[in-house]
Amino acid sequence: MLKIWSMTEFPDPDDILNFILTIEPDEGMYRGGVFTFTFAINQNFPHEPPKVRCREKIYHPNIDLEGKVCLNILREDWKPVLNLNAVIVGLQFLFLEPNASDPLNKEAADDLRQTREMFKRNVRTSMGGGSVKGVSYDKVSK
Repeated sequence: MLKIWSMTEFPDPDDILNFILTIEPDEGMYRGGVFTFTFAINQNFPHEPPKVRCREKIYHPNIDLEGKVCLNILREDWKPVLNLNAVIVGLQFLFLEPNASDPLNKEAADDLRQTREMFKRNVRTSMGGGSVKGVSYDKVSK
């Protein structure tokens, strides 16, 4: 059974359209990490998806160095019947099963495709605040 812990916080209690989601995977390659995402929901929701960004610089094929997230339901597969829970589940799944076939970080995706063990080592190094291929990452390990 895959497990992942998440929590939402509202920095401004009067603004429920902007909030922060924290994800802490307790399984998989990203186990032991703490990742935060900002959610910005505009007036066209649910006809437009929320804007979601990762606040930390992490080594992940589906999250670029600026924090943009590549998740199909945040782009072309968004439908008004989807809700925020679908997005949260999608983000959690990215930490359990990174997707090398639809990358934003091509180097991480190449590593995942070519050598899964090297990718795992790079994930561990980056989560500890180390550098991978000349890029320094934020420490996200607990």
